[in-house]
Amino acid sequence: MNIIPVILSGGSGNRLWPLSRTQFPKQYLSLVGKNSMLQETILRLNGIENLSQPIIVCNVDHRFIVAEQLKQIDVADATIILEPIARNTAPAIIASAIQSLQMKNSTDDILLILSADHFIQDTKAFYQSMSVALIHAGKGKIVTFGIVPTHANTGYGYIQAETTSDEYNSTAMNVKCFKEKPDKELADVYLLENDKSRDNNLTPSWYWNSGMFVCQAKTLIDESSIHSSEILSKVRSSVKNAIYDFDFIRLEEKTFASSPNMSIDYALMEKSKNVIVVPIDAKWTDVGSWSTLYDIGKKDNSNNLIKGDVVSLETTNSYINASHHLVATIGIDNLIVVGTSDAILIASRDKSQEVKKIVEKLQLMDRDEAHSNRKVYRPWGFYDSIDCGDNFQVKRIQVNPGSKLSLQKHQHRAEHWIITSGEATVTCGENTFKLKENQSTFIPKGEIHRLENQEEKILEIIEIQTGDYLGEDDIIRLEDDYQRS
Repeated sequence: MNIIPVILSGGSGNRLWPLSRTQFPKQYLSLVGKNSMLQETILRLNGIENLSQPIIVCNVDHRFIVAEQLKQIDVADATIILEPIARNTAPAIIASAIQSLQMKNSTDDILLILSADHFIQDTKAFYQSMSVALIHAGKGKIVTFGIVPTHANTGYGYIQAETTSDEYNSTAMNVKCFKEKPDKELADVYLLENDKSRDNNLTPSWYWNSGMFVCQAKTLIDESSIHSSEILSKVRSSVKNAIYDFDFIRLEEKTFASSPNMSIDYALMEKSKNVIVVPIDAKWTDVGSWSTLYDIGKKDNSNNLIKGDVVSLETTNSYINASHHLVATIGIDNLIVVGTSDAILIASRDKSQEVKKIVEKLQLMDRDEAHSNRKVYRPWGFYDSIDCGDNFQVKRIQVNPGSKLSLQKHQHRAEHWIITSGEATVTCGENTFKLKENQSTFIPKGEIHRLENQEEKILEIIEIQTGDYLGEDDIIRLEDDYQRS
């Protein structure tokens, strides 16, 4: 029996704006520790035996970010499934199950379905609950993990389990029902019921819904055929007609987009009679807001959590993150302050769930800050838009060793390239030549050109664009290693 991790890595993480944005969302950021949330999720599994290489499900626009982050932690041969459009967790999970059955000959393989944006401090407790879940999954059950509540949280859904009288030693229980995110009054009721159960030597019945599952791929498909046949049919067709692109599996867009947009809870878990819950007390957190990061992070003597270049005076109970510029605070309390290269967020800590409303407003205003950072990652490296004005733009460009940009031309702009580090191989028209540090070249408007790094050292250049239009869509690609249009 093999265990196949399925890591759900979609989502935009709008409540963690301005660090998290659509083009580079929270799961790819180093929010807790030195690794990204995705990397931490994968590395957390190292203590589980019989583990196969993971299946990662992500947005098609994030494929190169995922590939690079897997490479950084020495994960090879992972399966990366690309969603052409977001359709919630049910289609993503079902696609993973279908793909896993195609990859493996055995129907006994077990899927470990995880989200890329969870934080678990007690990995030992996680492994213990996992071992229980695997036993039941091997018997054909769909196992969900219920987090033992520590407070009346209104940001999570809840699971009600059948109570038992075995002095808290119950390791798996039948699911009575799933409940949507409650208001504070109802969440208090759930915790009070748990306290009464403990007083009567009963296992507590209410748990946070973690969104983590364990089951055989075959079981998931069988249950989906009963309760979510339309999703199963659409996704099966999309997987059948998928395109294999380098290390990626591109799901066929038309049929996948026609699938109902539904979470796995609605589509399957709430309907199936084959679901059990395993309680887990592993200091789990769904990292969904700035207040959550504040709660789980280490504070200073003034009860502040500070990251980056920050100078604070008379500041208390606040989360301050300066990822780019110096941030200075005086006389503030209970605030969230997050500064990036192009935006600053200032909010009350108890309003952190409403940050997404700012993103929605920016979207209505058609502001780039709603979805993109100044620093934009590409499969060959990244560029950082340093400055811009009327008819000019300045970028810092970094090209990874052995990588190259597409062979391309521009209709509206010319470019000046200045090498600041490394050695560039430049194609301009019919000529190909080398440029070293402190050397430069000019790319006329309309000229075919390419920038390439053939060396083992990172290449960095300053690019100055001039012209009447400087948008990223002014690129005509003639050749591209990454099959972009």
